[in-house]
Amino acid sequence: QVQLVESGGGLVQAGGSLRLSCAASGSIFSFNTMGWYRQAPGKQRELVARVSSGGNLVYTDSVKGRFTISRDSPKNTVFLQMDSLKPEDTAVYYCHLSRGSWGDYWGQGTQVTVSS
Repeated sequence: QVQLVESGGGLVQAGGSLRLSCAASGSIFSFNTMGWYRQAPGKQRELVARVSSGGNLVYTDSVKGRFTISRDSPKNTVFLQMDSLKPEDTAVYYCHLSRGSWGDYWGQGTQVTVSS
């Protein structure tokens, strides 16, 4: 089993910044992908960004140039630095870890609210 604990959400004004953290523990394989998804009210959960253990990065178009994902592999932690936040970034953000065919795991979610 894998446990994911998120922190760093909150309320910020448009143009501000927040940094999310997610610490993973348990049966974490060396090869995995960690990332962040978000779900706004009435919308489907969508990928925000992910980073593989090999360092491959993927961002959704709407956050490119504003968000930066990084990971501290020895500490099994992934970060999401969110700058130039917009009201449309308001959502519950979920940490995700994929071990490929050995399973996917989700954090409990952290609320990010951007006021205009």
